[in-house]
Amino acid sequence: MTQISKFTLAIAATCWFGTALNGQGPSAIALQPDRVFDGATMHAGWTVIVRGDRIEAAGPSASTPAPAGARTIALPGTTLMPGLIEGHSHLLLHPYNETSWNDQVLREPLALRVARAVNHARATLLAGVTTVRDLGTEGAAYADVGLRQAINEGIVPGPRMLVAGPAMVVTGSYAPKGFAPEVTVPQGAEEADGLDGVVRVARGQIAHGVDFIKIYADYRWGPNGETRPGFTLEEIQRIVQAANSSGRPVVAHASSPEGMRRAIIGGVETIEHGDEGTPEIWKLMVEKNVAYCPTIAAGDATSQYAGWKKGVDPEPARIARKRDTYKAALAAGVKMCFGGDVGVYAHGDNVRELELMVEWGMPAAAALVAATSGNASYFRQAERIGRVKQGLLADLIAVEGDPSANIRALRNVTLVMKSGKIYKE
Repeated sequence: MTQISKFTLAIAATCWFGTALNGQGPSAIALQPDRVFDGATMHAGWTVIVRGDRIEAAGPSASTPAPAGARTIALPGTTLMPGLIEGHSHLLLHPYNETSWNDQVLREPLALRVARAVNHARATLLAGVTTVRDLGTEGAAYADVGLRQAINEGIVPGPRMLVAGPAMVVTGSYAPKGFAPEVTVPQGAEEADGLDGVVRVARGQIAHGVDFIKIYADYRWGPNGETRPGFTLEEIQRIVQAANSSGRPVVAHASSPEGMRRAIIGGVETIEHGDEGTPEIWKLMVEKNVAYCPTIAAGDATSQYAGWKKGVDPEPARIARKRDTYKAALAAGVKMCFGGDVGVYAHGDNVRELELMVEWGMPAAAALVAATSGNASYFRQAERIGRVKQGLLADLIAVEGDPSANIRALRNVTLVMKSGKIYKE
């Protein structure tokens, strides 16, 4: 090492230790809204201090002064709260009234789908969603893993992503339909069968970098196109064992009572859709501490794509049944996720799900918990995000008004911060 190099290192070390001893670090930001929702409770007259990528302090303004040299951002008329956590997204899909699912899987080049996904990620973040759980690439392999990396490296803006890769399905149940049997078409998810086979596929997905395993516990593959279970209970248990051994959860697409029952007993942590849930199933979910992502907005959207004029025409039977099952789950005390199956409808319109959850009977304050600290807990992220709390990542948004009184206030996002970086102001 040259003398100049040694001198440079010595100066750098002196500066670093001096900074540490003086208690200095990245410059601080003091956020001063009218009120702060901390993920559980609303507080008036609070200040939140952010330094670097973390929340340094949060509390009454009188006892939480802005540090010397901090940038102060006044946010009159707003509620500051944790960034929303979307529980069921597909950033590699776009609305089905633009292009059908079949044609997205079969006709759209992967590069086109990824380019769209970059825009979807940006729109999602600017709408106040700072984390998404992306539940399958729908024929786009591990493009979600690459998009997650691009966001993490600051190449493109977007929410932090928890990804499932291609998801898992039993052979023959989840693919574009209508082709001659001798024609092989791309699948909507990765096929897996048998006790050894499902473990092999799960471990392969883990090796590709997924954050969790998603399975299709049932799908519309019955003799007459009705929803029927796919994986056996034993197969699901083996998938869960393999995933949990690596520190990853398993989640399940499940709509039929039997598909839901197998998934719950098998050890999954969330049920997606649950359209045919029964009192027995809701009771079992409470007993097993399994959360429910009802994806109301997806059915609302597809019914309108099919011709339902909402607010004019009578409510379709499918929507009426979904409303009843959702209310029954609420009444049974099932833990509710915020997650609308975004991609079926437009990215950035995520709040549509919360609005419907409230319209169908959930108090707005409870919906806010579901979209922040609730989802953080259900998705094993509570040590990082979901609360306005000292030491957690500074994923914060400000919205005009009070969303605990009117959930539509979440449409009026005036500030978006992720890991202490401001993306919208």
